Amino acid sequence: MTAEQFNYGLFGLVLLGLPVALFLSPWAPDLWPALLFVTVQAFAVWGLSLWLNDASIVDIYWGPALVSMAWWYALQVGWDALVLKQWLVLTLISLWGLRLGIYLGWRNWGQAEDYRYTRMRQQAGDQWWWISLFKVFFLQGLIIWTISSLFWIVFNTNTSFVWTDTLALVLWCIGFFFEAVGDCQLARFKAQAENKGEVLNKGLWRYTRHPNYFGDACVWWAYFLFALGHPQALWFIFSPIYMTFLLLKISGVAMLEKDQQSKKEAKYEAYIQQTSAFIPWPPKEK
Repeated sequence: MTAEQFNYGLFGLVLLGLPVALFLSPWAPDLWPALLFVTVQAFAVWGLSLWLNDASIVDIYWGPALVSMAWWYALQVGWDALVLKQWLVLTLISLWGLRLGIYLGWRNWGQAEDYRYTRMRQQAGDQWWWISLFKVFFLQGLIIWTISSLFWIVFNTNTSFVWTDTLALVLWCIGFFFEAVGDCQLARFKAQAENKGEVLNKGLWRYTRHPNYFGDACVWWAYFLFALGHPQALWFIFSPIYMTFLLLKISGVAMLEKDQQSKKEAKYEAYIQQTSAFIPWPPKEK
């Protein structure tokens, strides 16, 4: 068994196990309505994808969907019951998710369907229209419901600010900076025709090959730190762990590295040798 096969097997096991565990947990009655909420969303986005003939809109949906889950859980608590810390977290989640959705929407506007979904479409043939509902959209919805359960904990923690909240805010700012600035630098690099086939190794990309994924992971660990005021928070540490694993081994670093190596070969191989894969670090000397 290869490392890639092991990672995908572990991902599949966790993907099935975590939702089942949540569904059977003592908190399930509070989480079930959110599952129905995200399922309706996924069904609607799937319908839109059929109309557009483009399943990659699911990527644009990711950030705003998580924002909607945060607002859903906040609404269940009641606006009058929210304290300052919870309003802060709701604002941070909204800024993060909406920025991501707007950026991906802008980046993908007028572009062909992402190659990942085109490949799946070709493999499924005429059955793609219904296979995509389960393989792409309901799967995405299930992941969103699972990891956003952390937000339920945050909005049921009405404690005042403590030192872990300060740490969380600092970590969120670092993560948001790396994610937003990394995306901006990459977009500017790709917009210049002379950079076609070249490797971005300046700015934040000089210190990490994936500043946006590193930033995303930081943001999720920040949300967990905000939740620590709840006595059951440690049970939900699976959320940032799951997202970090997803970013490193499944849909983020691992997938992109494989694609970049096949396109740029020697140039990207040299970049790999000099630059940290994830955690920002000074580059190695040539």
